[in-house]
This record gives sequence, structure tokens and C-alpha cells, in this order.
Amino acid sequence: MFRLILLFTLLPLVELSLLLRIGQWLGAGATLGLVIGTGIVGAWLARREGLRSWAAVNRELGQGRLPGDELMHAFLVLIAGVVLVTPGVLTDAAGLVLLVHPAREWVVARARKRLAGRMQVHTVGFGPSGMEGFGTGSGHPGDKADGQEEGGRIIEV
Repeated sequence: MFRLILLFTLLPLVELSLLLRIGQWLGAGATLGLVIGTGIVGAWLARREGLRSWAAVNRELGQGRLPGDELMHAFLVLIAGVVLVTPGVLTDAAGLVLLVHPAREWVVARARKRLAGRMQVHTVGFGPSGMEGFGTGSGHPGDKADGQEEGGRIIEV
């Protein structure tokens, strides 16, 4: 929560300060043109990358796979688009960086690593020991039900 408060209070102050300094250096018209130009170019780039990411998500879904990384890329492109249309120098730089595929790969890898440390996976398995008579097979190695692989049983619930 503290990080969000800092983000929504400090970041606008820093952005305003930077825009004022750039305005003193370049002039008001050039600074306004810079802000509008980066917004337009950023929106166009975000749209283009967003369509590519969405196509990758649909491709993965069409192949019967869950699009984990592709969804992360699409989400990061969405964030890039939002920060690019927000006036500011730092947000524009962050948005442009997020539109570069290798930078998104790095962010996705970091997010995956961070989330993996917080996740706990528990698995439950049923095997031949102590489970005779359960499932659709008779428990003998030669007996297989439809779709069943060697060494396992199908248990319908």
C-alpha cells in the first residue's frame, strides 16, 4: 500500500518537475509537442504490439495450450499503452521500454521467478500400492482401459 501511495504522489511530482525543466530548456511549444508526439506514437506502437500479443494468445489457445507468457506480454503492452498516453517523461520512457519484446521477456521472467517463490503446489497421486480395485482397471499390468497409459489407472469420480 505504501508503494502505491508513493507511486501516485511522488511520480506526478517528479514528472511535473521534469516537464517544467524540459520546458525551460526547449520552450513551452516544443515541450507540448514532445508530450503530444510521444502520446500519439506510443498509442500507435502499443496498438501494433497489442495486436501481435493478442494474435500470440489466440495462436496458443488454438493449439490447445494455456497462453501464460503471451497473456503476460499482452498485459505489459496494455500497461505500456496506458503509461504512454499519460503525460510525462518517465512514464513515456517506461512505456517505450515495455513495448520492446526483449524487455518484456525480462519482466516476464522476473515476474515468473517472483511468483514461483510464493506458490505452493501440492499433488495427489493414486498408484498401484494399496489401491487395488479402484478405478476402471483390474489392477493387473496387462489390463488397460481406453485412454489409459501403462502403469496407471483411470479413476472416474
